[in-house]
Amino acid sequence: MTADVPEIALSKQDLREVTAFAAACAEAVLDMFEADRPDDPRPRDAVRAAWEFARGGERGRSLRDTAWAALKAAKDTDSAAAREAAWAAMSAAGAAYLHPLAKATQVKHVLGAAAHAARAAELAAGDDRGAGAGHLEQAVRRATPLVVDVLRRFPAAPSGGGRVGELVRVLDADLRSLTFTADSRRSDG
Repeated sequence: MTADVPEIALSKQDLREVTAFAAACAEAVLDMFEADRPDDPRPRDAVRAAWEFARGGERGRSLRDTAWAALKAAKDTDSAAAREAAWAAMSAAGAAYLHPLAKATQVKHVLGAAAHAARAAELAAGDDRGAGAGHLEQAVRRATPLVVDVLRRFPAAPSGGGRVGELVRVLDADLRSLTFTADSRRSDG
């Protein structure tokens, strides 16, 4: 890659686990997009492609094409909540392309779908930050030890990015603070 930025070891299983996490987070808000644009399958197709990769499929054109299509779907809606839900779907498909570079900006590949989903929930609830907090709590519960391990290989999330960037940083801090027992379940410690 580049001489200035160290590489991070990422296996295909690491990418599959991160993509499954992102797909589950995005899937939770697809109905917000579909309520606004019921005949537009593009975000759901992106989440479906993410799940296919997470479950053993190839990382290829389908992921890229559906991610781009979900991005276009986001541009085709006037609803801010629906737009964030489509961006969550785009981020889910894009999670498979987490780059093995030790750069803070890569954290959004891991947590972007969850942050966009949380923002969609906030907007759907009249900009209620409590709704976003609830989605972040669900994301913390969804995160497997492997997702947290992958996240910890990268520097902490960078500043900026507006409200979604803030949600990424909150989730990043919450996940990095988790501890797991020897049998890979979270403990309260």
